[in-house]
Order: sequence, then structure tokens, then C-alpha cells
Amino acid sequence: MATPVYKRVLLKVSGEALAGDNGFGICQSTLERITGKILQMSRMGVEVALVVGAGNFWRGRYGAGMDRTTADHMGMLATAMNALALQDALERQGASVRVQSAIEMRQFAEPYIRRRAMRHLERGRIVVFACGTGNPFFSTDTAAALRAAEIEADAILLAKAVDAIYSSDPRKNPDAVRYSHVTYLEVLNQGLQVMDTTAISLCMDNNIPIVVFGLEPPENILRAVCGENLGTIVSKNANAT
Repeated sequence: MATPVYKRVLLKVSGEALAGDNGFGICQSTLERITGKILQMSRMGVEVALVVGAGNFWRGRYGAGMDRTTADHMGMLATAMNALALQDALERQGASVRVQSAIEMRQFAEPYIRRRAMRHLERGRIVVFACGTGNPFFSTDTAAALRAAEIEADAILLAKAVDAIYSSDPRKNPDAVRYSHVTYLEVLNQGLQVMDTTAISLCMDNNIPIVVFGLEPPENILRAVCGENLGTIVSKNANAT
């Protein structure tokens, strides 16, 4: 295996990824395959933080007619469920893990404290951030960008169902253009589907590269952290690596 090019990364794991082929809930075999590669990345000397979504259980848009704040709070609780599942799977494979929550739930997780999170990372522990930013109207994309900036991550690894950034949905448009490198401004100006605009703006302001790649196979996590451009890199300059 090649040498990692990033010392500290934030890996964004979607809730849908944890569902596997089931489409809902948590697929145990998929969870173990993903966490196995996360642990391997950690054992390569990379300091690993995770932000997990909730799409396998709940999204705010599911609550049609529901108060948006209430719907978003339900989504935050779903991310906590996924974070605990990640913690359990990682610990059963021998990892040292801490879950930190933006919403206080001391019986299950530590409160999010930046200095404590960074200390955990320095000691080789994997840190899972739950409950997004703790505020409604902000996505887990924004939480990933915010936490990456706060912990001074070298990059965001964004594992998605689609293997790269395209000019349009490649599943609907066979002529969609596949990008190897794009700038933050190109993402914003062209409305490319990467992360929401708040998250992209945060990454641009803090010069945090976003490495977009397909989660399948999970080995891609290791290839991405070793600098292989499997999909698309979003950075300040289009030719950056």
C-alpha cells in the first residue's frame, strides 16, 4: 500500500452507504466492510475523523408538512444512531473510538469540544461527530466542512454513490462530462452536485480540498488517502492535487 499523503482527514460517510443494498437501516456486512477500511487507514498513521449522515433512517424532507426544525432534530437523532453503530463496529475490530455529539446526550456520547477532539486524534483515536452542527437548517455536509475547518483537517474525503463530479446526473444523462479537478467557484457557479453551497463556501474560505470518489469498493478510501485521484478533487486551483 502506498504512503498516505494526508496526515489528518475528515471522512464524510452518508447514511445511505450504511444501508447497503437494503435501502433502509444498517446493513451489518456493509458496515463492517466500511469500518474495516477506516481502521486500516487509521493504522497507516492517518488521524481520522468521521461525520455521518442520516439518510438511511431520516431526512428533513421526509417530514412533509412537519415543522422544519422538528424534522431536522429528528435527523440529528438518526445521525447519533449511525455514529454509535460506527463506534461499535470499529471497536469490535480493535479501534479506539470516541463519539462526540453537537447535541448533549452524555449517556451516549461526549459533548463536542474542539480541543478534546483534537487530543483524541493526536492519540490515534478515531472520532465520530454526530448530530451535525447541532442546528436546524444546516446539513451534514455543512457539519463536515465546519468540523474539518475546526480540527484543521488536511482534506475532506467525500465518499459517494457516484464515482466523481459530473456536469449533470450521469445516471440520467449519458453525455454528462466527468471532471477530474474543479475549483470551489466552478462548483458554486455551475451548481455542481457535490456538497451544499454553505459547505463549499466554508471549504473555499479555509482552503480545504474535497476529494470526491465512489465508496464502492471500500478500498477506495485507502486509495484516496494515499493521493490517488479516483474521482474529482475540488480545490482553489483546477490543476491542484
